[in-house]
Amino acid sequence: MSQFRGLTVSEAVRDAAGVLKAAGCGSPRLDAELLVACALSTDRAGLVRGGSDVLDAPASARVQGLITRRSAREPVAQITGRRWFRNLEFEVNRSVLSPRPETELLVEWGLMLADGARVVDVGTGSGAIALALADERPDLRITATDVDPDALATAKANADRLGLSVEFELGDLLAPIDGQIDAVISNPPYIPEADLAGLEPEVREFEPRIALTPGPDGLQAVRQLLDQAATRGVAQVALEIGSGQAAETAELMRAGGWVDVAVTPDLAGIDRMVAARGRVVPQS
Repeated sequence: MSQFRGLTVSEAVRDAAGVLKAAGCGSPRLDAELLVACALSTDRAGLVRGGSDVLDAPASARVQGLITRRSAREPVAQITGRRWFRNLEFEVNRSVLSPRPETELLVEWGLMLADGARVVDVGTGSGAIALALADERPDLRITATDVDPDALATAKANADRLGLSVEFELGDLLAPIDGQIDAVISNPPYIPEADLAGLEPEVREFEPRIALTPGPDGLQAVRQLLDQAATRGVAQVALEIGSGQAAETAELMRAGGWVDVAVTPDLAGIDRMVAARGRVVPQS
């Protein structure tokens, strides 16, 4: 029998938060509200309106199932299948990273591109960056790539559901892209393989490894992407990077001929984005 049977909605949220706190979840009250709302097919405002309603057996079983999954540290976004990013709600699953607030730095950078620029979002995952740009800058010509067909299928499904126009290409980095590219935006895998064990279970056990780490060297994918971008004559690049990687990434950009290289911290004060607004061909 579910431990939530016979409780009011408010009591269920309270007890669920206690269960999640004991399980080590970082935001137990918020998680409880989101999951109880999902189980009841409502939203957080609906929990307040129906706070005194009593859960019947089917509803309490649904709540129990979702809370049990979260107690095992499965991310809320993967349990509900939804994650908000910018102004859009994305479908997410175990094939893609759940979009994070710090990745909005890349979108903000992209919003400043010239009218009609051709932009490639490398490693698009759920399509969050590409589709946020398409939503806020419909003049941009946006192509999104991913090496994982399941991830690309998720991004395409999000584009179709949201009614946004983005071209999708299956392939590694810039390999599937023909023609001139004005700007490259990417949240590449950047976690050194040895650091995976220290990540939160929500990330380590439930998010796609291919999107987290490029291997022993956390900057391997960054180097490869910058080499390809330099060969293609891409003038503008913006990359999300991990803690402690900003200085080396900036130097890689300067060595490749990019100028106006800037490092931007996220809200936690961690240097999170390295970007360049122009490029000159290095003298041999």
